[in-house]
Amino acid sequence: MHPLFQSPSGTERPIPIWFVTPISWPKIRAELGERERKFTAASGYEPKAGHHLLMPDAQGGLGGILFAIEDSNDAAKNLFRPGALPSLLPSGLYRFANTPHDVRLAALAFALGTYRFARYRKADAKETRLVLPEGVDGVELSRIIEGVTLARNLVNTPSNDMGPAELEDAARALASRHGAMVQAVTGDDLLARNFPLIHAVGRASVRPPRLIDLTWGNPADAKVTIVGKGVCFDSGGLDIKSESAMLLMKKDMGGAAAALALAHMAMDHDLKIRLRVLIPAVENSVAGGAFRPLDVYPSRKGITVEVGNTDAEGRLVLADALTLADEEAPDFLVDMGTLTGAARVALGPELPPFYTANENLAAEITRMGAAENDFVWRLPLWRPYDAMLESKIADINNVSSGSFAGSITCALVLNRFVTAAKTWAHFDVYSWNPSTKPGRPEGGECQAARLLYALLKARYG
Repeated sequence: MHPLFQSPSGTERPIPIWFVTPISWPKIRAELGERERKFTAASGYEPKAGHHLLMPDAQGGLGGILFAIEDSNDAAKNLFRPGALPSLLPSGLYRFANTPHDVRLAALAFALGTYRFARYRKADAKETRLVLPEGVDGVELSRIIEGVTLARNLVNTPSNDMGPAELEDAARALASRHGAMVQAVTGDDLLARNFPLIHAVGRASVRPPRLIDLTWGNPADAKVTIVGKGVCFDSGGLDIKSESAMLLMKKDMGGAAAALALAHMAMDHDLKIRLRVLIPAVENSVAGGAFRPLDVYPSRKGITVEVGNTDAEGRLVLADALTLADEEAPDFLVDMGTLTGAARVALGPELPPFYTANENLAAEITRMGAAENDFVWRLPLWRPYDAMLESKIADINNVSSGSFAGSITCALVLNRFVTAAKTWAHFDVYSWNPSTKPGRPEGGECQAARLLYALLKARYG
């Protein structure tokens, strides 16, 4: 179990945290001792969501915490609100004195709120721990926390230390932990093995491109394949990005990070699936050997692709990986990638769009996203926009002919390479928190993996 979760010992009394709302506050205040009631009155405490108060005990130590959350009937209630607590509280062991809206998500948010990326400097010495709430499965919660932490660490690592080879190392370390197998096709072998688009995108870098292929589980079980975009840095290629647009491009492998996080959760739970994770890992660089605008390349599927823009490289590397995945007609195929600024314009950084033609799957994804506080929003695979991807000299262009519907047209490109999978979904994730919010510190983020894990558990648990 995660070391953050502890049992109370004889020498350390856990400090109670009282969750209050505008409706519950009068009752909770009446149940406090006289000293606490006087202190809250003198402090002018008001139960506005996010407000907290440290209450002293008789000896002058910390006796308890008041922490305000939204009322249960508030449609905008934030189930991760308790994730703000670790940054507000001093070191110590805490317990929930009463039940928040969702005690499991509250404990998860508390844990995720303790995350700090400390690879290059010492983390703060503060250590907040939590007594596992009654009825919450600590082992289950721990594997989710470990998966999210893995993804955040991978995304936060700068590209000089997280190139295609290092991403492969991360996949191999995960495979070793869970008894999985990893193969990788690297460099010019990509051409020999018929992955021309992955090779084209990554060939200009001094760090060879590769396709990472992790497999685990019983081949007789349902085939579940996860494809994650692993562009370890994206300069934009010859269609080079602006300085501001390039600044966060270490996160362009966020889809691969989320894929590995999901794989950890699934394997650690020992789901009844044959799992496959495919990660095209490349660096999109500017050099004499870089692929060019208006170049035409074959794909693994045989579809020829004209390069309308070298900064739309993610869909190219995913196309070859999706084709490989599709060749064995998996029962469930999902891809995740940091693909379009259009998705952020439409829905912002916190709400990734997803695409699928399967109505039942769409409803299931939406339901699981709400249940796990890992929200996504369905956008349409709008077939009339296929015409925007026409090329005069190839089967398809990698970008649309106009400036509209960029996320939708990207999904339509990928859809061309999925024909045999029984169900398919595509997630256009952002993989970054621009600012700190409860349970979500600023920096790399793991999006969509928690809801997909819940979905896989429901299907194959």
